[in-house]
Amino acid sequence: MKKLLVLILILSGTALKAQDQSSLENHYKAFYKQMRTQGDINGIIQALTHLNVIAPNAARRDTLAYIYSSNNQHMQALNLLGIERLGEDSDLAVQVKAISLKAIEQPKRALEHFEELAKRNPSAYLLYELSDLKIVTGDNSGAMVTIKEGQAMTKADMKYAFYERQQPYEVALKSAFFHLEALVIYNTDKERIKEAIALIDRALVLSPNFNLASLSKQALESRLVVPEETPKD
Repeated sequence: MKKLLVLILILSGTALKAQDQSSLENHYKAFYKQMRTQGDINGIIQALTHLNVIAPNAARRDTLAYIYSSNNQHMQALNLLGIERLGEDSDLAVQVKAISLKAIEQPKRALEHFEELAKRNPSAYLLYELSDLKIVTGDNSGAMVTIKEGQAMTKADMKYAFYERQQPYEVALKSAFFHLEALVIYNTDKERIKEAIALIDRALVLSPNFNLASLSKQALESRLVVPEETPKD
C-alpha cells in the first residue's frame, strides 16, 4: 500500500511539473507574439530565450541568433551557435555565422560560411561577399573566379548597399563587381593600374554616387608615375 502511495505521488508530481512547463511555454509563446506585435526587440529576445530554455529546439535557437545578429549583437549570436562550419546547420544558422563573423572582423572564418551558403543557394550577392572576403584574405586569383561568376548572375536592376559613410547608399551591383575586379587587377599586377582605373570609371558611369569607388580611383591615380618633362635646349 505504501509503495502504491509513493508511486501515485511521484506520478502526480510528474504530471504537475509537465503541466507547469506547458503553461510556461504557452505564456512565453503569447509573450513572444505580443512583443512581435509591438516591435519590442528586447522583449522578443527575452521571450525566445525563455522558450529556448523551457523547450529548446534548433529553430528557436537559430531565430534567436538571427535576431541578435540583426540587432548588431554579433557575439551573442555566435555564443548561441558557435563558429564551426557544420553540415547539419540550417541555412539561417550558416547565414548568421557568416554575417556575424564578418562583422567582428574574422574574414577567414566568415569566408567558410559564405562558401557554404553559396554552395547551398548560389546568388550574385553571395558571390560578391565571397569575392570581397577573398580579396581581404589575399586570395586574388580565387576572387577573380567568383567575381566572374557573380557578374554572370548579376541583373541590371540589382543593387548593393554600402555603409562606409555616415549615410548608407546603394549602387548597382554591376558597379560593385567592377570595383572589386579593379582591385584584384591592381593587387595582382601593379603595372595594370590604368586598366584598374578604367574599370572603376565603368563603375562610376553606372553609379556616380559610388563613394568607395571614387576613393579607390583617387588612391590609384596618386600612384601613377608622372613622367618628368624633358628639359628644353
